[in-house]
Amino acid sequence: MKKTYLALLALSTLGFACKKSSTVSLVVTYPYMSLTSGSSWQYSLVNNISATTTNYSLTSTSRDSAINGRSYHVFINSTAGNSEYYLISGNDYYTFRTLGIALGNAQFENLYLKDNSSVGTTWTQTINLTVPGVPIPVPVTLTYTIMETGISRMVNSIAYTDVIHLKTAISSSLVPAASLTTNINNYYARKYGMIESTNILNLNYMGIVQNTDTKTILLSADIK
Repeated sequence: MKKTYLALLALSTLGFACKKSSTVSLVVTYPYMSLTSGSSWQYSLVNNISATTTNYSLTSTSRDSAINGRSYHVFINSTAGNSEYYLISGNDYYTFRTLGIALGNAQFENLYLKDNSSVGTTWTQTINLTVPGVPIPVPVTLTYTIMETGISRMVNSIAYTDVIHLKTAISSSLVPAASLTTNINNYYARKYGMIESTNILNLNYMGIVQNTDTKTILLSADIK
């Protein structure tokens, strides 16, 4: 739900006057995910098509990995021990993805969140996929839209504040809009990262049929 505990500490100096001491104010501002080693998240993934539930954990390691000239932090997903890669650059959040054999092992740096954006902000990314049965690369565009900011959201009976709601749409210039529909929503809470994700995708084009309907929620987290 890739991330350093870039905690910004505002420290005041302690002054004395007329035998009265001033109060030291400490303000901590967390990013929308922790990269600190040892931080861990427990998630539950529900597949509404197969009616199955999979619980898994994501754990921050002490390692970084150089990818495309940038340093990504390494996380371990308990599902088969797979590695995940995350990077925080200012207010931008990236993850490095390999999409698997079915999509030609396409790799891309996914800018999945801008935490300082206002409601209505959008940005896009386009990747070229190799799809079995299609003779040319298929350009796929991801369009991200900030739907809400600073909201509260209850997930697994836990109340989270300062939450960003992000909507993602998937389209392709080679696929008619009626043949590809998506409804993808992610919620990110300050300090905790992704707390909820719903992914609905329906593709029916040139004999290629794919349907996805999943929901992931954060069960608990131990943020270092």
